[in-house]
Amino acid sequence: MSADFHVDVRFYRLSQELEPYFTALYLFDIDCRDGGRVRDCLHPEWAAMRFSEAVPPFGAVGAGPLAAQPPFVVSGVTSKPIHFELVTSRTWGLGLQPAGWAKFVPAPARDFANRVVDGQREAPFALFAPILDMVRGSPLPPDEAAVRINDYLMRHVLRPVPNEVLIRACHDAVCDPEVTSVAELGERTGLSARSLERLCARYFGFPPKLLLRRQRLLRSLAQFMLNPGRSWSQALDRQYHDQSQFVRDFHDFMGMTPSEYAERPHPILDRIAAQRMADQGAAPRTDLPTILRYGPQGQGE
Repeated sequence: MSADFHVDVRFYRLSQELEPYFTALYLFDIDCRDGGRVRDCLHPEWAAMRFSEAVPPFGAVGAGPLAAQPPFVVSGVTSKPIHFELVTSRTWGLGLQPAGWAKFVPAPARDFANRVVDGQREAPFALFAPILDMVRGSPLPPDEAAVRINDYLMRHVLRPVPNEVLIRACHDAVCDPEVTSVAELGERTGLSARSLERLCARYFGFPPKLLLRRQRLLRSLAQFMLNPGRSWSQALDRQYHDQSQFVRDFHDFMGMTPSEYAERPHPILDRIAAQRMADQGAAPRTDLPTILRYGPQGQGE
């Protein structure tokens, strides 16, 4: 593992019309000055797309062996960590909220759950393929490239979204710490158990019970990572009955114990944890630089 590296991360909040569909746009620059690699892992997350300008990362979902990734790589919604290694490189990343999946990806989210695929070879992600050409070899400064990506996405913002009201209501409820059961999730959305299962499989990738379990784990992880010195017992989400239940959940999702996770170095995640947890609905929204705003028709305001 590289002992001498520099990381620069920039986050951009997209235009307001795009915010229900995407997480923050980020640019990740890493310089491994000794020619080595930096290794870390990402928590379970919503679907995400990454566009590499130079050398793509090595990665794997869960316990699989790390493999070279394509320049435009898509990870579906995950219930396992994404392990990765980086060399000197520049990568743009953009996450898809469930409503964004419904709006822009013509395929069931469950078909891509816990998978990493080549976005240039998978037809459901064809709309995003031009972003790779925008960033590879581009002479534009990062802030201007971010505006260009935002501008491109705004051209498609009026695409219809099937079941948008239900999807957003379900997403809000999943992220609400007051919602503790699938029955309560059904009450919040007004859906029967079977209809809720279908909605979650199509647009969220997992059954509702797993989504709620994943969210309480992420809230606990957020408390642990964003509050230095806090112990796991102090970070537990209030939905956990006791620490043993949390440890079981942690191992199910992360493939290791909380102690093993805490002992590992997190050279990348430590720098981006606050924004990533906000993107996953597990922590308060952060204050990001906002790139050029657009009106509903894509005209500058």
